[in-house]
Amino acid sequence: MQPVLNTEDVKCVEVALTREGVSVSELMHRAGCAAAQEVMELGDAESVVVLVGLGNNGGDGWVAAEALHARGLNVTVVSPIEPDQLSGDLARQVAQSALKAGIEPVVGPSRDELEGLLSTADVVLDCMLGTGFHGEVRAPFDIWIECVNGCGARVIAVDVPSGLSAQTGLAAKTCIVADMTVTMLALKPGLLADDGRDVCGAIVVAPLAEQTGRLVVDADPVAWRTDLADYLDVLPAPTTAVDKFSRGSVLVVAGSRRFPGAAIMAARAAARMGAGYVTLAIPASAAYVAQSHLLEIPVVPLPEDPDGVVSSEAAEIVSKLAARSSAVLVGPGLRVTGGSSAVVSALLQAEVPLVVDADGLNCLARLTNNCLPEFPELTRRAAPLVLTPHRGELGRLVGQPDNPPVSLVEQLEAARKIVWADGGSELVVVTKGTATGCVSVEQAVMPKPGPAALATAGSGDVLAGMMTAALAQRAGEDVDLALLAAFVCEVHGYAGSLAAERVGSHAVMACDLIDVIGLASDAVEEHATYPTDPEED
Repeated sequence: MQPVLNTEDVKCVEVALTREGVSVSELMHRAGCAAAQEVMELGDAESVVVLVGLGNNGGDGWVAAEALHARGLNVTVVSPIEPDQLSGDLARQVAQSALKAGIEPVVGPSRDELEGLLSTADVVLDCMLGTGFHGEVRAPFDIWIECVNGCGARVIAVDVPSGLSAQTGLAAKTCIVADMTVTMLALKPGLLADDGRDVCGAIVVAPLAEQTGRLVVDADPVAWRTDLADYLDVLPAPTTAVDKFSRGSVLVVAGSRRFPGAAIMAARAAARMGAGYVTLAIPASAAYVAQSHLLEIPVVPLPEDPDGVVSSEAAEIVSKLAARSSAVLVGPGLRVTGGSSAVVSALLQAEVPLVVDADGLNCLARLTNNCLPEFPELTRRAAPLVLTPHRGELGRLVGQPDNPPVSLVEQLEAARKIVWADGGSELVVVTKGTATGCVSVEQAVMPKPGPAALATAGSGDVLAGMMTAALAQRAGEDVDLALLAAFVCEVHGYAGSLAAERVGSHAVMACDLIDVIGLASDAVEEHATYPTDPEED
């Protein structure tokens, strides 16, 4: 797994490296040379324009320019001020070194001049703003960014695309759209989520020093990005000695008269994910609709209120069904009433692995007055519990209904409030967004995110059914729950890619995901078992 560090923690690693004898000057030279190396590996770059800023990110650019010049490339550095006017001693020193090596900078060019330079460039190195950026881009960099995004050259961002927050993943109005980002020391959360997914391109991590790996781990990463081979630890051993019961039995408690489809999709997804036996428990008035769509899946009608939502009398029936199941899902399409809240409460007390999704989470928020961390006794249980909130649901769970998390780091922070209040190893919060974090009390695991095609109604219901099936198949085993959840998310993401290939990226519906779950699962398992070149993953 690859560590992901908050930007403040990256600074701590830099300080730790200096204490171990790697100076800030040496780090800058290695960073610049790492960027230059990526340019050289393109193979056909002859003309390079390096856009430098006023700080250390600009210093990286001056170093890269000198290194590329030494390799015989035609290099032009564009600077907002004269190199000898740079306020930072180190940036000024490396700039002076580049000048002595023969680099002739272009200082403060007009828009037309810059566009002319960029029109002849093969590669542009973005070394303008760096990881300390936040807010909006000021002149002249806003104009420079517009010019770069309008040119035809390949763009390599150094550390982070200028205009993007390396911490939050939120971009300013003007932001570099890079083909590649060479980031230093470790991944940053903003590169992996929200606007970062659109503007970073391929991401290369340059460790810069042999001590970096150890020091990054010591800095307590905010998350760990998975590689496919990491899932070997949670994949079941292949065997043909199975029957429908040994493959796990799933109970899905979901749906209402108004929303029967969510329950149907969740049940079908659980079956497609490999559960040997799936049962759907749904309000009586929706049972006939469900039965017409689920030929292989038994449907149990539940007592309901006049609005077609489960009544409190359903709690006892559901508890008895849960006792005979390997894992249970509650929530999709359930709606939020006193009766549905009673059902969720009863299942939390059941001694069976449980996934709580959608309205199950909203019932949980209602039961805790929108402050789940203050009621850890509700989630503290012996059997595994997986909560799968999107950002809005997560906000309701942690007392932020009106200002839910807006970035990956805020998602992780909110999820940790829940798991740390609980304190047990049997709870994982799968916080869904443009990037997903599977958060346990010990770590946050980030699977490779799926395509934008997953942003469709019902996609979360499908994931919840898949998650429950995976729990059912590993019930009673000692397994890393966060890693297992990440594996399911990875399969879900790959299913989104397969579905998009079949019907088009804008046409994917949740049912399209269900149809390819088996193919996606086989593919992820095969790649985990027989890994290929990491760049191909």
